Amino acid sequence: MRKEQQTIGYLPDERPPIWRLLLYALQQVIVMFPATVAVALITGFHISTTIFASGLATLCFILVTGRKIPLYYGSSFSYVAAIAGLMTSTALSEYALNDKIAIAQFGIVMSGFVSIAAGLIVNRFGRDSIEKILPAAVTGPIAMVIGLTLAGVALQDAASTTGAIAVAESQAKLGQNMAWIVSLVTLLSTVLFSVYLKGVWGQVPLILGPIVGCVVAMIINATTGINLFKVLPEMANSDIFAPPIFTFPKPSWMAVAAIMPIAIATIPESTAHIYQLDIYVNDLAKKKGSEKTYNLADLLGLNLIGDGIGDIVSGLVGGPAGTNYGENISAMAITKVFSVWVLVAASILAMIIACFTPLINAIYSIPTAVIGGLEVYLFGAIAAQGIAIMVEKKVDLFSAKNIAVIATIMVIGLGGQYGFGGNIPFFGVEVPCVAGAAIFGIILNFILSIGEKKSPSPEN
Repeated sequence: MRKEQQTIGYLPDERPPIWRLLLYALQQVIVMFPATVAVALITGFHISTTIFASGLATLCFILVTGRKIPLYYGSSFSYVAAIAGLMTSTALSEYALNDKIAIAQFGIVMSGFVSIAAGLIVNRFGRDSIEKILPAAVTGPIAMVIGLTLAGVALQDAASTTGAIAVAESQAKLGQNMAWIVSLVTLLSTVLFSVYLKGVWGQVPLILGPIVGCVVAMIINATTGINLFKVLPEMANSDIFAPPIFTFPKPSWMAVAAIMPIAIATIPESTAHIYQLDIYVNDLAKKKGSEKTYNLADLLGLNLIGDGIGDIVSGLVGGPAGTNYGENISAMAITKVFSVWVLVAASILAMIIACFTPLINAIYSIPTAVIGGLEVYLFGAIAAQGIAIMVEKKVDLFSAKNIAVIATIMVIGLGGQYGFGGNIPFFGVEVPCVAGAAIFGIILNFILSIGEKKSPSPEN
């Protein structure tokens, strides 16, 4: 019986029963929602359009990749500084909001071609060509940096009363304490559910945990008068059905110069994600006794092409640039639900939610503290997956070369986040910390590989 419980899960080509499928899909939507909405808020893009674009781009990604890769496409923080900087630049100060978005869209669409070109190179010269540039000693720490650079966001959200309905200035201290209680309850209940619940309930801890957190927030509201649920200013007077605001790209070389180069940073990120997925899916297949091998890592080129298509599709309708989401991979790793059908349902559900104001409001009103408690788990899981990549690929952690590469990636990525707020000033250029860490690590690994003797059993 214990063995049967340990092997519950769904592989990419397996489809859960319809009610479970919808439940798992809702869980994936909840997981992607905070980051996707946050990018829209920071960049000034329309929230409903951003949510719709993420669903549409995910659906296109799954179709382009032949329904073989279970990944969710969402707005990427790597692009935030470039897009926000363009939107607030003096050159566009006289433009209306939709015109600014349309100009940024052109750069987003063009950035998709960078990922497509990378995918075509991998398909032409093989996975080994990209693994020479992006070995596990590079992709592992990049995955760790992606998770750990978000650690501050998770804790800030966990203690946040920003946007809460009734936290007066005189109640600020008490409000923050109540936020900590809600976030800790959410975190611990989610962890306990994922560890101790069995069967189908053990596969939806990322829904059950936030529900418990919301219930605690309701109790706090009833007993203290502090309402941690968020105000809904943008859509308070909207109709029940409100289709997203679609805008179309306007050619701008300024947008291309500002946004297109950032796509280079998402290639290592996307590569790390497909390697993470490969490890976890094949581990589940082995535990379930499946004789099938899921060579997802061999689909790296297809994955990058799909990522580029996602950028183009999102950019065409008015959504920000993005990539496949580590948060959703963490959710799949925790729940062992890797079904492509779940991601299809999640993408359709996201598009439906984007068209119905009450559904957007219901998710948007979830207390920031609940989301913060969930983020502590999810962002930490992304970092842990980076370790899993290096363990699986048998990276020699006693190698001076590997230590140098890993160390510099970690310090540049984390130092850039916590020392410079995410963008490192470098000779007059603001370099996103994840992009800077990835590029430096790739270059350093290449230099240190010159003249290196190949070992009989490669570590990467």
